[in-house]
Amino acid sequence: MNGEFKLVIGRAVREIAQYYSSEESFAIKKGKHLPNRGAIIGVIKDLRRVMFPGYFGSENITDTAPEYFIGNTLTEVYVTLKKQIETALIYQNTDQISEEEISERAMEICKKFFGRLAEIQQMLLKDVQAGFDGDPAAKSKEEIIFSYPGLFAIFVYRIAHELYLMDVPFIPRIMTEYAHSRTGIDINSGATIGEYFFIDHGTGVVIGETTCIGNHVKLYQGVTLGALSTRSGQQLAGVKRHPTIQDNVTIYSGSTILGGETVIGEECVIAGGAFITSSVPPRTKVTVKKPELNFKGPSQEDVWE
Repeated sequence: MNGEFKLVIGRAVREIAQYYSSEESFAIKKGKHLPNRGAIIGVIKDLRRVMFPGYFGSENITDTAPEYFIGNTLTEVYVTLKKQIETALIYQNTDQISEEEISERAMEICKKFFGRLAEIQQMLLKDVQAGFDGDPAAKSKEEIIFSYPGLFAIFVYRIAHELYLMDVPFIPRIMTEYAHSRTGIDINSGATIGEYFFIDHGTGVVIGETTCIGNHVKLYQGVTLGALSTRSGQQLAGVKRHPTIQDNVTIYSGSTILGGETVIGEECVIAGGAFITSSVPPRTKVTVKKPELNFKGPSQEDVWE
Protein backbone atom coordinates (compact mmCIF):
# COMPACT_ATOMS: atom_id res chain seq x y z
CA MET A 1 0.00 0.00 0.00
CA ASN A 2 1.58 3.27 -1.12
CA GLY A 3 1.64 6.44 0.95
CA GLU A 4 -1.04 8.22 -1.08
CA PHE A 5 -3.51 5.39 -0.61
CA LYS A 6 -2.79 5.31 3.14
CA LEU A 7 -3.79 8.96 3.29
CA VAL A 8 -7.07 8.18 1.46
CA ILE A 9 -7.86 5.32 3.86
CA GLY A 10 -6.95 7.45 6.85
CA ARG A 11 -9.32 10.23 5.77
CA ALA A 12 -12.14 7.74 5.18
CA VAL A 13 -11.58 6.24 8.64
CA ARG A 14 -11.78 9.64 10.33
CA GLU A 15 -14.91 10.68 8.45
CA ILE A 16 -16.77 7.42 9.10
CA ALA A 17 -15.70 7.35 12.77
CA GLN A 18 -17.08 10.87 13.15
CA TYR A 19 -20.51 9.59 12.05
CA TYR A 20 -20.22 6.75 14.56
CA SER A 21 -20.03 9.24 17.41
CA SER A 22 -22.60 11.73 16.07
CA GLU A 23 -25.29 9.50 14.54
CA GLU A 24 -27.63 7.95 17.11
CA SER A 25 -28.58 5.02 14.83
CA PHE A 26 -24.99 3.72 14.89
CA ALA A 27 -24.81 3.57 18.67
CA ILE A 28 -26.15 0.28 20.01
CA LYS A 29 -27.24 0.97 23.57
CA LYS A 30 -24.44 0.24 26.01
CA GLY A 31 -24.62 -3.22 27.55
CA LYS A 32 -27.58 -4.24 25.37
CA HIS A 33 -28.04 -6.31 22.24
CA LEU A 34 -30.57 -6.49 19.44
CA PRO A 35 -32.38 -9.81 18.86
CA ASN A 36 -30.51 -12.44 16.85
CA ARG A 37 -32.00 -12.60 13.35
CA GLY A 38 -30.69 -16.12 12.73
CA ALA A 39 -32.30 -17.41 15.92
CA ILE A 40 -35.65 -15.85 14.98
CA ILE A 41 -35.52 -17.40 11.50
CA GLY A 42 -34.80 -20.71 13.24
CA VAL A 43 -37.99 -20.26 15.28
CA ILE A 44 -39.96 -19.70 12.06
CA LYS A 45 -38.51 -22.86 10.51
CA ASP A 46 -39.23 -25.00 13.58
CA LEU A 47 -42.79 -23.71 13.89
CA ARG A 48 -43.31 -24.46 10.20
CA ARG A 49 -42.28 -28.06 10.85
CA VAL A 50 -44.82 -28.25 13.68
CA MET A 51 -47.63 -26.66 11.68
CA PHE A 52 -46.96 -28.80 8.60
CA PRO A 53 -45.26 -32.00 9.87
CA GLY A 54 -43.27 -33.99 7.35
CA TYR A 55 -42.99 -31.25 4.75
CA PHE A 56 -39.94 -29.35 5.96
CA GLY A 57 -38.05 -31.85 8.09
CA SER A 58 -37.04 -35.50 8.22
CA GLU A 59 -39.57 -36.47 10.87
CA ASN A 60 -42.27 -39.00 10.04
CA ILE A 61 -45.09 -38.67 12.53
CA THR A 62 -46.73 -41.86 11.28
CA ASP A 63 -43.77 -43.81 12.67
CA THR A 64 -43.52 -42.03 16.01
CA ALA A 65 -45.92 -40.51 18.50
CA PRO A 66 -46.71 -37.00 17.24
CA GLU A 67 -46.83 -35.74 20.83
CA TYR A 68 -43.12 -36.49 21.24
CA PHE A 69 -42.14 -34.59 18.09
CA ILE A 70 -44.40 -31.63 18.89
CA GLY A 71 -43.33 -31.45 22.53
CA ASN A 72 -39.61 -31.70 21.79
CA THR A 73 -39.72 -29.11 19.00
CA LEU A 74 -41.88 -26.63 20.90
CA THR A 75 -39.61 -26.89 23.93
CA GLU A 76 -36.66 -25.85 21.79
CA VAL A 77 -38.71 -23.04 20.25
CA TYR A 78 -39.76 -21.82 23.70
CA VAL A 79 -36.17 -21.59 24.97
CA THR A 80 -35.02 -19.67 21.89
CA LEU A 81 -38.05 -17.41 21.57
CA LYS A 82 -38.14 -16.46 25.26
CA LYS A 83 -34.46 -15.48 25.14
CA GLN A 84 -34.99 -13.34 22.02
CA ILE A 85 -38.08 -11.67 23.49
CA GLU A 86 -36.12 -10.87 26.65
CA THR A 87 -33.31 -9.40 24.54
CA ALA A 88 -35.79 -7.23 22.61
CA LEU A 89 -37.55 -6.06 25.77
CA ILE A 90 -34.28 -5.24 27.53
CA TYR A 91 -33.10 -3.21 24.56
CA GLN A 92 -36.40 -1.33 24.39
CA ASN A 93 -36.64 -0.84 28.18
CA THR A 94 -36.83 2.86 28.99
CA ASP A 95 -38.72 2.52 32.27
CA GLN A 96 -35.87 0.93 34.24
CA ILE A 97 -37.84 -2.28 34.71
CA SER A 98 -35.72 -4.96 36.35
CA GLU A 99 -34.45 -7.88 34.28
CA GLU A 100 -36.44 -10.18 36.56
CA GLU A 101 -39.65 -8.36 35.64
CA ILE A 102 -38.70 -8.48 31.96
CA SER A 103 -38.10 -12.22 32.21
CA GLU A 104 -41.54 -12.66 33.77
CA ARG A 105 -43.10 -10.59 31.00
CA ALA A 106 -41.32 -12.66 28.34
CA MET A 107 -42.61 -15.81 29.99
CA GLU A 108 -46.17 -14.43 29.99
CA ILE A 109 -45.88 -13.50 26.31
CA CYS A 110 -44.66 -17.01 25.47
CA LYS A 111 -47.51 -18.52 27.49
CA LYS A 112 -50.09 -16.58 25.47
CA PHE A 113 -48.28 -17.22 22.20
CA PHE A 114 -48.01 -20.98 22.64
CA GLY A 115 -51.62 -21.06 23.78
CA ARG A 116 -52.58 -19.65 20.38
CA LEU A 117 -50.60 -22.09 18.20
CA ALA A 118 -53.40 -24.61 17.68
CA GLU A 119 -55.75 -21.84 16.51
CA ILE A 120 -53.05 -20.46 14.20
CA GLN A 121 -52.67 -23.92 12.69
CA GLN A 122 -56.41 -24.11 12.04
CA MET A 123 -56.28 -20.70 10.34
CA LEU A 124 -53.40 -21.86 8.17
CA LEU A 125 -55.27 -24.99 7.11
CA LYS A 126 -58.14 -22.75 5.99
CA ASP A 127 -55.62 -20.66 4.03
CA VAL A 128 -54.39 -23.86 2.36
CA GLN A 129 -58.00 -24.72 1.46
CA ALA A 130 -58.49 -21.22 0.04
CA GLY A 131 -55.40 -21.69 -2.12
CA PHE A 132 -56.58 -25.05 -3.41
CA ASP A 133 -60.13 -23.85 -4.08
CA GLY A 134 -58.93 -20.64 -5.74
CA ASP A 135 -56.24 -21.97 -8.07
CA PRO A 136 -57.20 -24.44 -10.83
CA ALA A 137 -53.48 -25.01 -11.46
CA ALA A 138 -53.04 -26.48 -7.97
CA LYS A 139 -52.75 -30.27 -8.18
CA SER A 140 -53.10 -30.87 -4.44
CA LYS A 141 -53.06 -29.20 -1.04
CA GLU A 142 -49.63 -30.73 -0.51
CA GLU A 143 -48.34 -28.73 -3.46
CA ILE A 144 -49.65 -25.51 -1.92
CA ILE A 145 -48.08 -26.22 1.46
CA PHE A 146 -44.73 -27.24 0.02
CA SER A 147 -44.36 -24.83 -2.87
CA TYR A 148 -46.56 -21.73 -2.80
CA PRO A 149 -44.78 -18.50 -1.72
CA GLY A 150 -48.13 -16.89 -0.86
CA LEU A 151 -48.82 -19.48 1.80
CA PHE A 152 -45.33 -19.10 3.26
CA ALA A 153 -45.79 -15.33 3.56
CA ILE A 154 -49.20 -15.82 5.19
CA PHE A 155 -47.76 -18.40 7.61
CA VAL A 156 -45.00 -16.03 8.74
CA TYR A 157 -47.50 -13.17 9.03
CA ARG A 158 -49.86 -15.20 11.25
CA ILE A 159 -46.98 -16.06 13.60
CA ALA A 160 -45.63 -12.50 13.66
CA HIS A 161 -49.08 -10.98 14.13
CA GLU A 162 -49.53 -12.72 17.48
CA LEU A 163 -46.28 -11.20 18.78
CA TYR A 164 -47.22 -7.80 17.33
CA LEU A 165 -50.46 -7.86 19.31
CA MET A 166 -48.43 -8.45 22.47
CA ASP A 167 -46.22 -5.40 21.74
CA VAL A 168 -43.05 -7.42 21.25
CA PRO A 169 -40.46 -5.07 19.69
CA PHE A 170 -38.28 -5.92 16.66
CA ILE A 171 -39.17 -9.62 16.33
CA PRO A 172 -42.44 -9.37 14.34
CA ARG A 173 -40.73 -7.09 11.80
CA ILE A 174 -37.72 -9.41 11.54
CA MET A 175 -40.09 -12.29 10.80
CA THR A 176 -42.16 -10.57 8.13
CA GLU A 177 -39.10 -9.04 6.44
CA TYR A 178 -37.62 -12.54 6.26
CA ALA A 179 -40.74 -13.68 4.40
CA HIS A 180 -40.58 -10.52 2.27
CA SER A 181 -37.01 -11.30 1.24
CA ARG A 182 -37.95 -14.89 0.39
CA THR A 183 -41.18 -14.23 -1.52
CA GLY A 184 -41.42 -10.58 -2.57
CA ILE A 185 -44.62 -10.37 -0.50
CA ASP A 186 -44.62 -7.64 2.15
CA ILE A 187 -47.28 -8.17 4.85
CA ASN A 188 -46.89 -5.94 7.87
CA SER A 189 -47.38 -7.91 11.08
CA GLY A 190 -49.91 -5.32 12.30
CA ALA A 191 -52.41 -6.01 9.53
CA THR A 192 -55.63 -7.82 10.47
CA ILE A 193 -56.44 -10.68 8.11
CA GLY A 194 -59.42 -13.02 8.32
CA GLU A 195 -59.94 -16.66 7.35
CA TYR A 196 -59.45 -18.37 3.97
CA PHE A 197 -56.92 -15.82 2.70
CA PHE A 198 -55.11 -16.52 -0.57
CA ILE A 199 -52.37 -14.67 -2.46
CA ASP A 200 -51.92 -16.02 -5.99
CA HIS A 201 -48.45 -15.67 -7.56
CA GLY A 202 -47.71 -13.02 -4.96
CA THR A 203 -44.62 -11.11 -6.04
CA GLY A 204 -44.94 -7.40 -5.31
CA VAL A 205 -47.93 -7.61 -2.94
CA VAL A 206 -47.83 -4.98 -0.18
CA ILE A 207 -50.21 -5.01 2.81
CA GLY A 208 -49.78 -2.09 5.21
CA GLU A 209 -49.82 -2.11 8.99
CA THR A 210 -53.41 -0.92 9.58
CA THR A 211 -55.02 -2.85 6.73
CA CYS A 212 -58.12 -4.86 7.68
CA ILE A 213 -58.98 -7.84 5.47
CA GLY A 214 -62.10 -9.96 5.92
CA ASN A 215 -62.75 -13.62 5.13
CA HIS A 216 -62.42 -15.33 1.74
CA VAL A 217 -60.31 -12.57 0.18
CA LYS A 218 -58.06 -13.28 -2.80
CA LEU A 219 -55.20 -11.07 -4.02
CA TYR A 220 -53.08 -11.38 -7.13
CA GLN A 221 -49.51 -10.25 -7.74
CA GLY A 222 -48.60 -6.59 -7.50
CA VAL A 223 -51.55 -5.54 -5.33
CA THR A 224 -50.84 -2.66 -2.94
CA LEU A 225 -53.02 -1.99 0.10
CA GLY A 226 -51.31 1.16 1.25
CA ALA A 227 -51.49 4.58 2.86
CA LEU A 228 -52.78 7.55 0.91
CA SER A 229 -49.86 9.67 2.06
CA THR A 230 -46.96 9.10 4.44
CA ARG A 231 -45.48 12.60 4.32
CA SER A 232 -46.43 13.13 7.97
CA GLY A 233 -44.25 10.19 8.96
CA GLN A 234 -44.26 9.38 12.67
CA GLN A 235 -47.18 11.73 13.27
CA LEU A 236 -49.38 9.04 11.70
CA ALA A 237 -48.16 6.24 13.97
CA GLY A 238 -51.17 4.43 15.42
CA VAL A 239 -53.61 6.09 12.97
CA LYS A 240 -55.58 3.89 10.57
CA ARG A 241 -54.07 4.81 7.23
CA HIS A 242 -54.58 1.64 5.15
CA PRO A 243 -57.80 0.33 3.57
CA THR A 244 -60.42 -2.12 4.77
CA ILE A 245 -61.25 -5.04 2.49
CA GLN A 246 -64.49 -6.80 3.41
CA ASP A 247 -65.47 -10.45 2.86
CA ASN A 248 -65.38 -12.30 -0.47
CA VAL A 249 -63.38 -9.67 -2.37
CA THR A 250 -61.08 -10.45 -5.30
CA ILE A 251 -58.38 -7.92 -6.27
CA TYR A 252 -56.57 -8.57 -9.53
CA SER A 253 -52.93 -7.90 -10.36
CA GLY A 254 -51.39 -4.47 -10.19
CA SER A 255 -54.27 -2.80 -8.36
CA THR A 256 -53.56 -0.09 -5.79
CA ILE A 257 -55.99 0.72 -2.97
CA LEU A 258 -55.02 3.53 -0.62
CA GLY A 259 -56.29 5.30 2.49
CA GLY A 260 -57.50 4.51 5.96
CA GLU A 261 -61.07 5.56 5.18
CA THR A 262 -61.24 3.50 1.99
CA VAL A 263 -63.57 0.49 2.31
CA ILE A 264 -63.97 -2.12 -0.41
CA GLY A 265 -67.38 -3.64 0.18
CA GLU A 266 -68.11 -7.35 0.34
CA GLU A 267 -68.18 -9.41 -2.86
CA CYS A 268 -66.46 -6.69 -4.90
CA VAL A 269 -64.18 -7.51 -7.82
CA ILE A 270 -61.37 -5.05 -8.53
CA ALA A 271 -59.89 -5.24 -12.01
CA GLY A 272 -56.16 -5.30 -12.59
CA GLY A 273 -54.43 -1.95 -12.70
CA ALA A 274 -57.13 -0.07 -10.79
CA PHE A 275 -56.13 2.90 -8.64
CA ILE A 276 -58.63 3.46 -5.81
CA THR A 277 -58.60 6.11 -3.09
CA SER A 278 -62.29 6.13 -2.08
CA SER A 279 -64.75 3.51 -0.90
CA VAL A 280 -66.47 1.05 -3.22
CA PRO A 281 -70.01 -0.21 -2.44
CA PRO A 282 -70.62 -3.95 -1.88
CA ARG A 283 -71.06 -6.24 -4.91
CA THR A 284 -69.41 -3.79 -7.30
CA LYS A 285 -67.16 -4.66 -10.22
CA VAL A 286 -64.52 -2.00 -10.67
CA THR A 287 -63.10 -1.98 -14.19
CA VAL A 288 -60.35 -0.02 -15.86
CA LYS A 289 -60.94 1.63 -19.21
CA LYS A 290 -59.36 -0.45 -21.91
CA PRO A 291 -56.46 1.21 -23.72
CA GLU A 292 -56.99 2.01 -27.36
CA LEU A 293 -54.73 0.23 -29.82
CA ASN A 294 -53.85 2.22 -32.89
CA PHE A 295 -52.75 -0.07 -35.70
CA LYS A 296 -50.65 1.50 -38.42
CA GLY A 297 -49.10 0.03 -41.49
CA PRO A 298 -45.40 -0.76 -41.37
CA SER A 299 -43.06 2.11 -42.01
CA GLN A 300 -40.35 1.81 -44.60
CA GLU A 301 -37.86 1.06 -41.80
CA ASP A 302 -40.02 -1.84 -40.60
CA VAL A 303 -40.09 -3.65 -43.94
CA TRP A 304 -37.78 -6.65 -44.02
CA GLU A 305 -35.61 -6.98 -47.07
